[in-house]
Amino acid sequence: MAVQEAGLGVHGGGCLCGDCPHGAREGHRRAVAAFLAKRDGLAAGQGLPAAVAHSAGASRQWVSDELTQSARAVADRSREAGQAWLHTVWRHTLLVVWGGVVLLVLAQTATAIGAGWSLARTAGLLAALAVAGLLTGAARLHRARGGLLAPLIGEDNRLSTSRTVASVWVLFVVFAVLVLALQLAGASGHAGRDTLIAGLDLARGAGMVTVLAVVCAIAVAVRQVVALRVGTQRLQKVRAERPRLADLLCDDAGHGSFTDVQYALVNAVAAIFSAVRLARRPEQLPDLPWALALLVAVSAATYFAGKYVEGGRPVILSVVRAREAGDLDAPIRTGDDMEIRGAGFVPPGAGTPDRLARMVVKIGPVHVHVPLVPVPGGFANPADTTLIVPVPVDVEPGTVEVRVVTAAGVETNPVTVEVMD
Repeated sequence: MAVQEAGLGVHGGGCLCGDCPHGAREGHRRAVAAFLAKRDGLAAGQGLPAAVAHSAGASRQWVSDELTQSARAVADRSREAGQAWLHTVWRHTLLVVWGGVVLLVLAQTATAIGAGWSLARTAGLLAALAVAGLLTGAARLHRARGGLLAPLIGEDNRLSTSRTVASVWVLFVVFAVLVLALQLAGASGHAGRDTLIAGLDLARGAGMVTVLAVVCAIAVAVRQVVALRVGTQRLQKVRAERPRLADLLCDDAGHGSFTDVQYALVNAVAAIFSAVRLARRPEQLPDLPWALALLVAVSAATYFAGKYVEGGRPVILSVVRAREAGDLDAPIRTGDDMEIRGAGFVPPGAGTPDRLARMVVKIGPVHVHVPLVPVPGGFANPADTTLIVPVPVDVEPGTVEVRVVTAAGVETNPVTVEVMD
């Protein structure tokens, strides 16, 4: 028991040294469980202090502040868990790499039965070992950033589809050239060496070189386009807690993305075809047909167009007085609730409680934090299309401008409203 208590004090987050590193994952799970219990309890009206229970506005503000503090604790635990995940996942990436080498050995051995062992098989195994060794060294250098995942993670802490596709093609081309180079080193006759050198002719590898150029250009162009759109506030980007494999096929909100899926699938098919061609004709670069190369180019253009037009700025369409059942119709006055209607108030990936709590409404010179209104299983306020905020007494009667600042830091268009005394 004394050892367990010492572990709790040193590691924090409820660690019992059974779910390390340093209790980050266990601490995150417990923080999430505590937040969900508090949210559902407050949504049911439980836990309200008697001092604020008599006032709807005071109780709502107290509930929002409590949930905001709990949400920040969950966010802190989530960041710790994300860092711990990056420290551990780099070994898993090496398991994938060396597992692929083992599969290649088994496939080479199985296909060699009857046909016999050849120089091309030896070159393929040596090339695989060389590539795996280089990847292992790179993973160790970047183990704090996820090992081999480090170059695939974008600025928003998500796995980038364009970078992953480009990396796959680069590794495949390196492997194919190494296979040819090792065969050339082991060839004994002039005819064999001439055949291997001819296998590097542009006429044979033009299709694959074109595909490589296209996917690498897309990876660079997409990064620039996203950065430009974020800088001009035409795209809202929220940093993810940690990279996930689903990022390759989903948008920032975790929903399946057509552009990402089709880009990954088309390139996967083309890469498999090229691998089969290399296995059948190891003495030359895979001669990717121009029809398949054009298909990859069309897929890349679709992916780029999707990235260029995705997202958009949040917009306020109208501002009205929030009216409950039984209230009389009246203008907006200080102390009333204001309902802001529009679109894009909750950016993709900003649906977590700590992100929702960062939303602000600027009513003239007064900044009003959007209160969190819990309901069983989620929040009624804020929402992507509506926000309800109180008009504080600090707002001077008269004409004021209303703006919304989202969790991504993007500010909406101003809408003028009249506040009565």
